[in-house]
Amino acid sequence: MKNFKSYTYILFAGLLAVASCKPEIVNKASFSAGSADFTRYISVGNSLTAGYADGGLYREGQLNSYPSIIAKQMAQVGGGAFTQPLFTEAQANGSGYLKLTGFDPATGSPITAPVTTGLAVTGQLTLPTSATTSVVVTTYTKYTGDNNNYGVPGIKLLQATTASYGNYNGYFDRLLTTSTPNNNVAYIDFVTAKPFTFFTDWLGNNDALGYATSGGAGDVLTDKATFTALYQATIAKLTATGAKGAVATIPDVTTIPYFTTVTYAAVLAGVKAKVPTITDLYIATPSEAIPVRKATASDLIVLTFPTSLMGSTTAGVGTYPYGLDPRNPIESKYVLDATEIANVKDYVTNYNNTIKTVAASKGLAVFDAFTFLTNVKANGLLVNGVSLNSGFISGGIFSLDGVHLTPRGYSVVANEFIKAINTTYGANVPLADVSAYSGVKFP
Repeated sequence: MKNFKSYTYILFAGLLAVASCKPEIVNKASFSAGSADFTRYISVGNSLTAGYADGGLYREGQLNSYPSIIAKQMAQVGGGAFTQPLFTEAQANGSGYLKLTGFDPATGSPITAPVTTGLAVTGQLTLPTSATTSVVVTTYTKYTGDNNNYGVPGIKLLQATTASYGNYNGYFDRLLTTSTPNNNVAYIDFVTAKPFTFFTDWLGNNDALGYATSGGAGDVLTDKATFTALYQATIAKLTATGAKGAVATIPDVTTIPYFTTVTYAAVLAGVKAKVPTITDLYIATPSEAIPVRKATASDLIVLTFPTSLMGSTTAGVGTYPYGLDPRNPIESKYVLDATEIANVKDYVTNYNNTIKTVAASKGLAVFDAFTFLTNVKANGLLVNGVSLNSGFISGGIFSLDGVHLTPRGYSVVANEFIKAINTTYGANVPLADVSAYSGVKFP
């Protein structure tokens, strides 16, 4: 998303301001694990669980993952050590990530740049996925040692029981003793190989997110019945030895900054500022009855859309001004259209019904991330004197990729998990101090 122009305003004053608050008297004697046992807590999930932020996985993000924050709070009620598969300090930048370098003086749009030094990347392999297709897999320095955080960026619930998956995901491969293309252990078997007493599980996000972020063009939604069967199977595996835990529902992906920052109105206004006679934008809608139509405010344009291409006669199919002529519309991969929005909402609702039903059958705590983050989008959030919202950069919750969270956002999520755990298991695990965690870093 380097140098993208969203033509939306960014509030410079008070972006990370923390209002003063009165010190609270905490009765530590009342802290309790209730009926839960936090002796060995493990976290199961994808990039959000791993601490992924700013478009990459790196040491600082890992250190501020929500499971790490939860574990620190659990330690106050008898929780055991929580070890993460951290990148070394010498390779602290991990996969690489985006950093904020400034703002465009004309539009106020943020300018970002990739961090390319101090990486843990060891190479790339091209592996076949079928007789005619292949995928390039990036590999990373192997992690050895104890581990409690099994977050694997990119993994879907759909892939959690596939023995060969570690060959196609470098983040999972770095946790395994074998190496791609010779990995042969399913994710759910790997995370349950050692005894544990408590778990959090936030698998399932990517089963909808990949479809959404590709504009419905680069991925598919996991079949509903398949999702249900796999969720039942993985929770059965996690609870087989009597461990208790907490799960989370899948957020409404259309409420995150990735889909709410670069708006139809902003793009049109940017075009009209240069060519006042322009009145419409055109988008490709292969999922709808009409393959090309005029864009509307209901269409969601992705954060990474290169607005600089608007009007170009070489972008897209060329010849005709890109996005301004129905013969050269904005490509589907950049827009989640009305039909695609309805599809993803329908599937997420179904997935969440499954999550809640399965959790109830096992007596697990539930953090309803769908409801919580939808409310944050609508009303904002005030916690520990900190005012937060879902705005890009200024909101304090979401990182520079518009999907994953800042340390402050992860602390908010950690607290919501803790609240659910306390309610379900009669515990009194103290909440984390959200004001102690940062939002987006400014240059």
